[in-house]
Amino acid sequence: MEQQPTPTRSGDTRPATTQAIETVFRLESPRIVAGVARIVRDVGIAEELAQDALVAALERWPRDGVPDNPGAWLTATARHRAVDLIRRRETYARKLAEIGRDLSAAAPPEEPADPDDIDDDLLRLVFTTCHPVLSPEARTALTLRLLGGLTTAEIARAYLVPEPTIAQRIVRAKRTLAKKNVAFEVPYGPDRAARLGSVLDVIYLIFNEGYAATVGDDLLRPGLCEDALRLARVLSALMPKEPEVHALTALLEFQASRSAARTRPDGTPVLLRDQNRRRWNRMLIARGIQALARADATAAGPPGPYALQAAIAACHAHAYTYEETDWRTIATLYGLLAARAPSPVVELNRAVAVSMADGPAAALELVDALADAPALRDYHLLPSVRGDLLARLGRTAEAREEFLRAAGLTRNEKERDLLLSRADACSS
Repeated sequence: MEQQPTPTRSGDTRPATTQAIETVFRLESPRIVAGVARIVRDVGIAEELAQDALVAALERWPRDGVPDNPGAWLTATARHRAVDLIRRRETYARKLAEIGRDLSAAAPPEEPADPDDIDDDLLRLVFTTCHPVLSPEARTALTLRLLGGLTTAEIARAYLVPEPTIAQRIVRAKRTLAKKNVAFEVPYGPDRAARLGSVLDVIYLIFNEGYAATVGDDLLRPGLCEDALRLARVLSALMPKEPEVHALTALLEFQASRSAARTRPDGTPVLLRDQNRRRWNRMLIARGIQALARADATAAGPPGPYALQAAIAACHAHAYTYEETDWRTIATLYGLLAARAPSPVVELNRAVAVSMADGPAAALELVDALADAPALRDYHLLPSVRGDLLARLGRTAEAREEFLRAAGLTRNEKERDLLLSRADACSS
């Protein structure tokens, strides 16, 4: 019997099995690509083989049913095709010698016992996609595509650039890695240090996409947060003397600690002031405090950008109620961050802290000064913050317009619903 379409909240009427396949692939594609890249030593070919596994699933699962472990099925299918590809090549023997391991071996352990003998495909993939032969823009786009599982359109949206531009960056990046014969490995010595900044940036971007999804029906994508946090922890073990590695780990621990309180059972977002802090994960907060202490102990100079952000997150973590938050310290830290790593987004966050420390009128001046910033032109949080400030000042009609504008800019359904409800509250 032909499977009937199952309508979703967003109006998606594709068959339920098709929706399930695409959801699983989106979640599992980073691991699939990473595992296959270890075999074929080419991220472009690895992504193509992963797509082949997706096509096979689309052909077989509607007929045979979704397997008990769909991620493992996709991974095994992609790996088998990778092995078949290598066997068809005349250089199979040489490739097998280079790999130096049985292709059918079990997956590597998630947490290596010896940090200098890392056997983690995702970490290898991060360092490969952050190779200095690529431009910073290409590194980020490729890593978000392969490890974050984002589509080209989502990456373009996140960076506010045309979709064809991102598509070209990704294609050229894969070609460059293949042409330069970049090794699929975690580098050592000076090469590792040279790539560290890009690696930290992309891990943070992957976490952010999981923490506040750019598009879709859900606010959170926990799998991305978990992968980013695990990679950060592995890096901390690998590079114990790098303060910014520990600082990034601390930041992610603090942020991840709030995840359970950020949404209601139906997935509706919960604003920071309304969150039940008893649901914050105290174990992750404790890990964050320890990681931040390691960052401070290893720092030889002024705190870096991740250390400052981690210190801001620590201020929130130490407050058992919203009213106890040390907003003045947070505003000061954002000021230091703005001087260390200038960004309109940092200034917008500083304005939020200033609004709590000095009142909404002072913050509104800061926000209005950002109105013409090109990077924030389509950034939904700018009108969202402005709407909040206007509402607190009693200018509800203007606030409503700002919330409606923000709702029109976001592509996340849950955020849109929240912004529309805030607009409605202004009307009433």
